[in-house]
Amino acid sequence: MKLSRTALIISLIIGNIAADQVTKALVRVNVDKGSVSDILGHYLTLRNVENAGAFLGMGSDLNPTVKLILLLILPVIVLGLVVVHLFRDKTLDKLTLIGFSSVVGGGLANVYDRIIYGSVTDFLHIDLGGVFRTGIFNVADMSVTFGMILILWASFSQRKKK
Repeated sequence: MKLSRTALIISLIIGNIAADQVTKALVRVNVDKGSVSDILGHYLTLRNVENAGAFLGMGSDLNPTVKLILLLILPVIVLGLVVVHLFRDKTLDKLTLIGFSSVVGGGLANVYDRIIYGSVTDFLHIDLGGVFRTGIFNVADMSVTFGMILILWASFSQRKKK
């Protein structure tokens, strides 16, 4: 059975939100705040951190009005415009479509947290011994990153074809 374009977009967005919210709920219930548990040695760890800001906590000390505008209102507007673009632009290739749907799903999942909880639950951390190290992140962050990689990949693939 082949999904329609609209059904694909909607299911990808909802699937990303659901995966993120389920994992965050499990962490909120089962992982003590501030604790650190090894998943793969010290390379991948599980934590429970509430992030009141954006990427790596940036903006957590902003004035509440500025924070509301930058972390809630502006993202909702941008994500809304991306959704409109997804449904209107019938020329988008499948990789770009999946990429934008992942970005929207991940973005909406984090916006939902900010609205409901006042912060975003982050819980995964990668540290490859100083060679590669991430901030603490969640499934929504992975969705956004994955989506951006797909969009870039599709963009470069299209240029090569032309």
